[in-house]
Formats: sequence, structure tokens, C-alpha cells
Amino acid sequence: MNIDLLIAYLQNKFSDEQFTIGLYQCVLSLLVACFVSVVAIPVVIKISELKSLMEKPGERRSHTTPTPTFGGIAIFAAILIAYFLWPSIDQADIYRTNLSIAGMTILFFIGIKDDLVGIDPAKKLMFQVLAAMILILFGDLRVDYLYGIMGFHHIEPVISVILTCFIFIALTNAINLIDGIDGLAGGIATIASGTFGSWFLLTNHFTMACLAFTLTGALLGFLRFNFSKTSKIFMGNTGSLIIGFMLAFFAVRFVNLNASYRYEPTAFFNAPIIAIVILIVPIFDTLRVFLVRILAGRSPFSADRNHMHHILLDNGLSHAGATAVLCSISLFNTVLFLLLHRNISNTLSLVILGCLFGLYMVVSFTLKMRVMYVSTHPRRRKAILRRELQNGIVGRRIVDYL
Repeated sequence: MNIDLLIAYLQNKFSDEQFTIGLYQCVLSLLVACFVSVVAIPVVIKISELKSLMEKPGERRSHTTPTPTFGGIAIFAAILIAYFLWPSIDQADIYRTNLSIAGMTILFFIGIKDDLVGIDPAKKLMFQVLAAMILILFGDLRVDYLYGIMGFHHIEPVISVILTCFIFIALTNAINLIDGIDGLAGGIATIASGTFGSWFLLTNHFTMACLAFTLTGALLGFLRFNFSKTSKIFMGNTGSLIIGFMLAFFAVRFVNLNASYRYEPTAFFNAPIIAIVILIVPIFDTLRVFLVRILAGRSPFSADRNHMHHILLDNGLSHAGATAVLCSISLFNTVLFLLLHRNISNTLSLVILGCLFGLYMVVSFTLKMRVMYVSTHPRRRKAILRRELQNGIVGRRIVDYL
């Protein structure tokens, strides 16, 4: 990335009246969504306490006291209010964004039911497919161009529909799976939505940018309580499903738009790789956990404490520390790739990502072995326990090793 060209481009953008209006709308959407989230969450917490709608501590849980788990309700309300508050100055994407709200609403109610009484995984998957197909079929939103990755360019319509639906389901569940400690899913999603929103804004896709920054603002308001010691709340499946769905929408539209405008100077010739890098933590963690479970002869959907955030906690990090490490990895990789991407082909980028995933596997294995070693040496085990007590993590047993 040429910094001088970027600065010149931004200076030219700020002289454009339409861009200035779009920027104001995005900033106001972010602030309004944050405000609604901050105001709504205490109400949700109070109702959850009165009705005993709390998530109790358990063997696989990382919290030690009953905690409200309906933060997704406040996030959903913040997105709706902040997004529909302003008139759209960009008509190109307004139909698709409205369809995304429809799909998000479906997953919102599925998430509420899952948080309250649980839901059969097959039914949850069915509704995820339904939400994705609304955008794919009615919004004509498909990944139909692969930018020459491994020699593939245009793909057949049927295959593109299946691929796009898979992307929606995979990313929706990836965000759901990393929602295991304070701030992790919210932090990763904030970075991702802010990054996608910035690109949409700079390329004059103001409706998409407004929706992305609305999600960013809603998440910032949620994180204020997710890290709180006195007014803590979790986003629950209600929140993680709608957040994962919206991030999948942003990622697919990002890839789709770069393919449509690939001859313009603002387009990325390696948009699919960039989308993967922006969401590298949930994608890598989900792939790794599924691979480990399959190699162990178990269902990839079986529950365990084998996620990277669990491993970091078991190595003595606090919730905030583990979240900071993983969010920093996400931010570092995103910035580094954006700076270097023009000198690397798509196929080589995919190979580099494969090597990074291998490194991720090695690091996670080493950390798991360290936990096993500590657990068999009393002095080290006592030191870890003291650190866990200081971090508010007590009485956890390590029940699953690679």
C-alpha cells in the first residue's frame, strides 16, 4: 500500500460533499448505536435478574457467578434504531441491507429460543440457511469470482450459491464458537466491522458503511458491560448469531464488490484473502478445533475446552489478557496484509495463510502441553492457581488435551 497515494486519496475524498454527508451519517450511526446499547443493557440485566434468566457457572464456563446472557437483545435494538434513523444517500445497496436485516431478525429469534430453552442443532442450521438464502436469492448476493486463486476465476451459478451459503453458515458459527470469554467475540467483531465499514465508506458504498458502523457502535456499547465486574452481561447465542451473520454479509459483499469493480484503483485484486485475514482468529480457531476433534475420533460439534481462548486461560491469562492477545493478532495481521498485499499473488497468499495456520496449530499444541506439564508439577500448579485466583478464575479442571 502506497501511503502517499492513500493520503492524497483521502484529501480528495474530504472535498467531496456526498462523501462528507456519508461520513457524518456513519459517525452518527456509530454514536447512536453505542448510546442505545449502553442505555438498553442495564434494562436487560435488570429483567434477567428479576426473571432468573441467568447463565450459571459450569465445567466449561469461564465465569464464576450467574450472569445475564441476553446482551444480543440490546445489540439487535441498537442496530435497528441507528440504521433506520437516517435517509440513505446511496440507493445501490439499500435493498440488500434491508434483506440482511430480515435475515438477522430470523436469527435473532432463533438465538433467543436457544438462550432460553435450547434448540436442536439441525433446526438452528436450517434457519441459518434460510437467512442466508434470503440474501443470496432475493438480493442476488453471491461469490461468483475467485480472483484466480489456485487458477479459478468465474464459477458456475449453482456452485456460487452453495459456496456463498457455506460462507454464511461457517462465519456465523465461527463467531458463535469463539464467544467463550469476556470481550473476545465482541472485540473481534468490532475490528472486523470497523475495517469493512471503512472500505465501504471510502468507496462510496454509504449504505453498507452505515450498517457496518452501526454494528461497530452497538458492540462498543456492549463491551463496556461485557468487561464490567458489577454489571456484567454476555451476548448469548442471540448476539453471536446476528453478529456472525452480519459479518458474513459484509465479507461476501466486500468480495462481491471488488469483483464487480476490479478494474478501478480502489478495488483489491485479492479481496477473498483480505476477508479471511480480517476474520482470521474465528476462522483459524474453528478450523483447528474441528480438526483436533476429528483426529481424536469425536464429532467436530462435540463440546470441549479446546478453543485457543480456553488454552490461554489455562495458561494463566485473565479474560482481558486472552482477549487482548487474540484481538491484537487479528489487528496486526489485518494491518500487515493491507500494507503488503499488492506484492503477493492470491495463490501465494493462500499458501502463506496455510503456513500461518500450521504455526497456529504448533503454538496451540505447545501451550496445551505446557498446561499438562504444569498440572503434573505441584509447585508450578500452585503458582498457576494463585494467578487464577487473582484473575477471578477458580476451581477449573483441565479435562481435555490434544
